[in-house]
Amino acid sequence: MKKILFVLLGVLLLSSCEDFLVQEPKLTQSTEITLSTFEGLDKAVAGAYSPLASTTWYGPGFVFDAELRSGNGKRPTQSEYTSGRYTIPYELNYNKNATSGLWGFAYYVISAVNNVLENADSKVGVNGVTQQQVNNIKAECLFLRALSHFDLVRLYAQPYTYDKESLGVPYIFKTDPAGKPARDKVGVVFDNIVKDLLDAEALMADNYKRSGTDPYAYATKPAIQALLSRVYLYMGKWQEAADYATKVINNSNYKLWTKTEYKQVWGQDVPSKGEVIFEIYGDKANSYDGYWEGPAYMTNPDGYADVAASNDLVNLYEAGDVRGELFKGVSDVPNLFWTLKYPGKGKATPDLNNVIVIRLSEMYLNRAEAIVHGATVAGTTALDDVNAVVANRGATLYTGVTENDIFIERRKELAFEGHLWFDYARTGRGMTRTDYTGTNLNNKDIPFPDYRWALPISASEIDVNPNLVQNPGY
Repeated sequence: MKKILFVLLGVLLLSSCEDFLVQEPKLTQSTEITLSTFEGLDKAVAGAYSPLASTTWYGPGFVFDAELRSGNGKRPTQSEYTSGRYTIPYELNYNKNATSGLWGFAYYVISAVNNVLENADSKVGVNGVTQQQVNNIKAECLFLRALSHFDLVRLYAQPYTYDKESLGVPYIFKTDPAGKPARDKVGVVFDNIVKDLLDAEALMADNYKRSGTDPYAYATKPAIQALLSRVYLYMGKWQEAADYATKVINNSNYKLWTKTEYKQVWGQDVPSKGEVIFEIYGDKANSYDGYWEGPAYMTNPDGYADVAASNDLVNLYEAGDVRGELFKGVSDVPNLFWTLKYPGKGKATPDLNNVIVIRLSEMYLNRAEAIVHGATVAGTTALDDVNAVVANRGATLYTGVTENDIFIERRKELAFEGHLWFDYARTGRGMTRTDYTGTNLNNKDIPFPDYRWALPISASEIDVNPNLVQNPGY
């Protein structure tokens, strides 16, 4: 079924500040000239990755907002360690005029890749362009379209595992700036995400890598498979989640970081062979890159210092667990810690940092959770998979694992990578924040179910599209 894209301008809450700005995405590559040749299409696909680095998305608002909402992060109360950013996500003070701006950025990427998909097949055979070359860029577009819709439906809708018949987001297959589509049901959105990813997997060559500074910053077949594992996990489709995690785990191009490596990998410009499957490359030349508002400066006590780590997260790590060493204390304030997952790459001032979206340890934890829920994988158990991660972090091995053990290990392993808020939601857990420094005590803890697990859609989007229905509670 075809849908059309509606106007996507409006009020965007930039996670880096409290100002509500009308901001139009800057990427302007979808012209007839650009799309008239395969080279133009190829460049258009490369450009479509750029908005993922915006402060609203992975650079790092989407990630840090989730950490602050979920209790992994907190805003310092000391004036010398905060600039006032990130108050709204931390206190969950969302409303229709103050919400995430992801809607506009994600649908802009969707629009860009849809334009490429509509023009790609006509380039086969022109100037020697092969079907596989076209298939590769189509697969990238499908990956980006799926990822964009996945992040949208996770943010603006209730979880699939709670109510897949509830309102999700419009799934856009065809771009038309005058369109006004209604919201699809959550289940429909997830089904379309899966179809896009399965089609991408079938189209892309096994060894395809887009040329560029960082090959991990573009879609590859393992990235497609890893995202499928995550999507299936969010759907509670346990066997599929395990099977796709296994495809990535068995890929010899990836290996778990050792305890020694774990502390050294976070500031790399381009990852060495290891866990990174897909990431966002920090680049000052990308006009979308957060730069001053980027993750390195936001988590640096000498920078803007708006996102610290909660004490209850830091206290989860036992002595000897290298993950606990990735938190930096400050001498003048006891019990105030900062994540070291964004130390900067030493390339600019303020420094730039890559943001990892998918890595190998998540695949082990996905598979472990799936096995606990009944999936079967020859030659491994949930205990094996959890201990594979734990052993490489220097923590005490488990003798048996439960669903709750895996939830806690995910929190420890994937802290400050944007997972915990969504893990609470998809598993139907209420959230209790024990180290909370906010002033809105009504939003300190969030039960499940609750309307606050879905963020409001911006009033500007509702205003331009009468077919959109606002989420309950806003």
